[in-house]
Amino acid sequence: MEQTKENKMGTMPVNRLLITMSLPMVISMLVQALYNVVDSIFVSRLSEDALTAVSMAFPMQNLMISVAAGIGVGINAMLSRRLGEKNYAAANKTGENGIFLEAMGYILFLLIGIFATNAFFAAQSASAAIAEMGVAYTRICLIMSFGMFMQIASERILQSTGRTIYTMITQSTGAVINIILDPILIFGLFGMPKMGVAGAAIATVTGQICAAILATVLNIKCNPDVHISFKGFKPESEFIKTILSVGVPSIIMSSVGSVMTFCMNKILIAFSSTAVAVFGVYFKLNSFVFMPVFGLNNGMVPIVSYNYGAKNKKRLTKTVKLAVVYAALIMCVGIALFQFIPDALFRLFDASENMIEIGVPALRTISISFALAGVCIALTSSFQALGHGVLSMIISITRQLIILLPSAYILAKIAGLNAVWWSFNIAEVFSLALCLIFYKYIYNKIIKPLDNPINNSEQ
Repeated sequence: MEQTKENKMGTMPVNRLLITMSLPMVISMLVQALYNVVDSIFVSRLSEDALTAVSMAFPMQNLMISVAAGIGVGINAMLSRRLGEKNYAAANKTGENGIFLEAMGYILFLLIGIFATNAFFAAQSASAAIAEMGVAYTRICLIMSFGMFMQIASERILQSTGRTIYTMITQSTGAVINIILDPILIFGLFGMPKMGVAGAAIATVTGQICAAILATVLNIKCNPDVHISFKGFKPESEFIKTILSVGVPSIIMSSVGSVMTFCMNKILIAFSSTAVAVFGVYFKLNSFVFMPVFGLNNGMVPIVSYNYGAKNKKRLTKTVKLAVVYAALIMCVGIALFQFIPDALFRLFDASENMIEIGVPALRTISISFALAGVCIALTSSFQALGHGVLSMIISITRQLIILLPSAYILAKIAGLNAVWWSFNIAEVFSLALCLIFYKYIYNKIIKPLDNPINNSEQ
C-alpha cells in the first residue's frame, strides 16, 4: 500500500519534536545506565577481584556493542533519509539488509566468545582468579549476544520512523528483567544456584533476548512506515554499502573506546588492581550522565537525516543547535554530581578506603570537561546523521588514541596516578576544536546549499 502521510519529523515544531522523540530515549538510556550500575553493585558484593574482572571485560563488551550499535546508526540514518525522500521501497530494503548485517555481527562475536576469550584476559595480565571470573562472564555475554544484536536492529528501525516511545518500552523491559535476575542468579536466591559473575552475565543476556522479542513484535504490529519481509531475501550490495558508509565509521569510532579502555587498564594495573576497579566504576557512573546524551542523540539523528532528505535546512540546523544546548546542560548535572558527592557514589560499590582515596580525585578531575564532551557528542552524531561518519571517526581516534592515551602514559610516568586523570580533559579540548572545524566544513559543504523555501518555513 502506498504511504503518503507526512511523517511528524517533517511537520512538528522542532523543539517539541526533539523533546518528544528524545525523552523516551533519555528515559530508556537512564534505565540502561541503572542496570549497568546495579550489575556492578551486586558484583562488587562478591569481591573487589570480581569487580575488577567485570571491569576488564568491558573493552570486549564495548567492542561488541560498538559493532551492533554502529550498524544500527547506519540503519537509523539511511532509513530515515529514505523516508524523508518518500522512497518507501528503499526504506524497507534498508531495514532488511540492516537486520542481515546485525546477524553477521552476531556470528563474528559468537566465534570470538568461543575461541578468543582466554587470550583476551591473558593479554591484560590479569591474575588467575580475576581471569577465571572474567572469562566466564565475557564468554556468556558474547556467545548469547544474538538477543542484543536483534534488539538493536529492531529498535533502530522503530527510532528511524519516530517511534521512540516503543524503544523506551523495550529497553526498559530488558533492563528491569536484568535487574530482577541479577541478585537471584549472582547470589543464588529462591533456590537458584549461586553463579557469581556468570549469573550477572546470564541476567544480562536474558534481558536482551526478552527486549529483542518485544521490539520485533512492536515493529510488526505498530510500525506501518516500514514493512520487513525476508521472503526471497537476498543481500543487496547497494543497501549494505549505504548502511556501512555510516555504520563502519561509527563502529570504528566506538571501538576506539575499547582500545582506549584496554590500554588504560594496562597503564593503571601498573599502579594496582584497585586503580583498574576505580576506572571500571567511573565508566559505570558516567553512564548516568552520558547515556541521557546518547538518548538525546538517538532522537536527533532521524530528525536530522529526515530533514536532510527533505532538503529542509532550517529544521535541520535548529535540531542540531538545540541538541548541542541540551547535551551541554545534561553534562553540567554530571559535573555537579561528580564534584560534590564522589565519595557517596563510590560507597554504592562497597568501595574500600583505598578505592575511595583513588576514586574521588579521579571523578572530580575527569568531570571538569563534561560540558565540552556533551557538545562534541551532539556534533559528531550530526555528522553521522548527514552521512559523514568518517569525520566522527577521525575525532574519536584523535581524542582517544592520539591525545588521551599518550597523555595518560606520560603523566603516569612523570607525575603518578592522580595526574593520569587529567589526560581526559586534555583530550576533550582537542576534540572540541576538531568538532567545530568539521562542523563548519559540513555546514558549508552540504547544509548551506540546501534551499527549499517551501519546506524551510518555520513549523
